[in-house]
Amino acid sequence: MIGIVSYGTYVPKYRIKAEEIARIWGENGEVISKGLGIQQKSVPYLDEDTATIAVEAAREAVYRARIDGSEIGAVYVGSESHPYVVKPTATIVGEAIGAGNEYFAADLEFACKAGTAGMQICLAMVKAGMINYGLAIGADTSQGAPGDPLEYSASAGGAAYIIGEKNVIAEIEATCSFTSDTPDFWRREGQPYPSHGGRFTGLPAYFRHITSAAKLIMEKTGLQPSDFKYAVFHQPNGKFPMRAAKMLGFNSEQVKQGLVVSYIGNTYSGSSLLGLAAVLDVAKPEDRILLVSFGSGAGSDAFVIRATDAIESFERKPEVWEKIKSGVCVDYGLYLKFRRKIKVR
Repeated sequence: MIGIVSYGTYVPKYRIKAEEIARIWGENGEVISKGLGIQQKSVPYLDEDTATIAVEAAREAVYRARIDGSEIGAVYVGSESHPYVVKPTATIVGEAIGAGNEYFAADLEFACKAGTAGMQICLAMVKAGMINYGLAIGADTSQGAPGDPLEYSASAGGAAYIIGEKNVIAEIEATCSFTSDTPDFWRREGQPYPSHGGRFTGLPAYFRHITSAAKLIMEKTGLQPSDFKYAVFHQPNGKFPMRAAKMLGFNSEQVKQGLVVSYIGNTYSGSSLLGLAAVLDVAKPEDRILLVSFGSGAGSDAFVIRATDAIESFERKPEVWEKIKSGVCVDYGLYLKFRRKIKVR
């Protein structure tokens, strides 16, 4: 049995309400705000970035696993907002958890699915006998230009997963990917904010890849929507995951526990992984979970995950929803300051 041995999460404590952003941009802002299904989003403080978020999530995962950091044989950090263009985030995390010097490390980038790609790599390495434990992290401090629809959703947060074959709390029964060259979202070197294809990001990008990956893994495993207790889909906003669920035959009860986007926004590489963590917080033995991430550019990773008996004795406090509810709201001025959008000559 190979799967999730432990997990940890981190969400910055500051929030900004969608209506506060809309207040600045007037009538058009109000229209955008109401159409996304997002009430508020998380805002990283001045000293928070992808590295600090990844470290906090990783430390919680290692602590909960009750293992020494030196037992981690691989560290992969998926993000599209690594603090350095040339300098890995993975080595910062490895040093922070005491991984020693003999471990595989790399930064991954595939828009919002880089974290789940790390999980697949760790799964394969454990299965091959190359490592005992692998650490896969999805973390971001995502960007959105002032006034752009992305400003209402682009947020910050992350989740870390330790993959192994000892004391597994959730077995990864199957995984697969669906990938194509679909340029729905991009950011060139040196550009401060990404560009996107508007409505093009929906049907040919998000929905095609999410539904295709989900159908593919259900075909491979012989499972149906009714076989799953929970379903978690990438959450760019509050409406897309619910629509994808309906298209695939899942109901709102299967989705709502992991639907965190309405209260913390789109954490990009941390999005689906934070949703999964929220589900694992309450999962019972034999509960089966469908996880489908999505990364622009474009691709989706799908997982069939089954909670084991070990999850009942696993330390799951504080839960993701506890962290979400403990947020402190700021106004637009502080938001600009925290996100360093105010440029000083």
